[in-house]
Amino acid sequence: MPASLRGNFLVASRDLRDPNFFKTVVLMIEHNKQGAMGVVINRPSGVTVAQALSEHFELPETEDVVYCGGPVEEQAYFILHNSSEIDNSETPIAPGLFAGSSAEVFVEVVKSAAEGMASVQFRVFAGCAGWGPKQLEGELARNDWRVCPASSDFIFHDDPYVVWQAVLDHIRQSNSLMPDPYGLPELN
Repeated sequence: MPASLRGNFLVASRDLRDPNFFKTVVLMIEHNKQGAMGVVINRPSGVTVAQALSEHFELPETEDVVYCGGPVEEQAYFILHNSSEIDNSETPIAPGLFAGSSAEVFVEVVKSAAEGMASVQFRVFAGCAGWGPKQLEGELARNDWRVCPASSDFIFHDDPYVVWQAVLDHIRQSNSLMPDPYGLPELN
């Protein structure tokens, strides 16, 4: 297993019945000896970004919703975006994918997208998924998760409800071209 799963997806196996992660795809943002952190990318809420953040920022009203990022720190908000121009100090999580590094970047990303900058894509997440030291490694050993490189195509997909199956299909197609480096059996 690589030293860090940062920039990879964890894809819940069909047998993973934890209601926090059933049929989810988690983007890994951090993974080191101290533990791991990521956000669930395929659980939209019914709350718009402007509604959720009205006490913190004055943001334009859009149809963009907050995603349920996970069961940890549910009152904390995280933003993922694709604009290196807005936040060029941040190291990409995956090619063309950044986590907002400040409140100013957060506001700038949302406003840029609302003002019609079609090239700017973003997702806001309430909460995150977290694992203590070696906890994630144990879950991987039990085959709770599949691992594959993250892609912004899935993160910014128009229909988050199909993302879990779409990523599994992508893994199957990729595995027909190359072996699974994590030794996990194919999911049914």
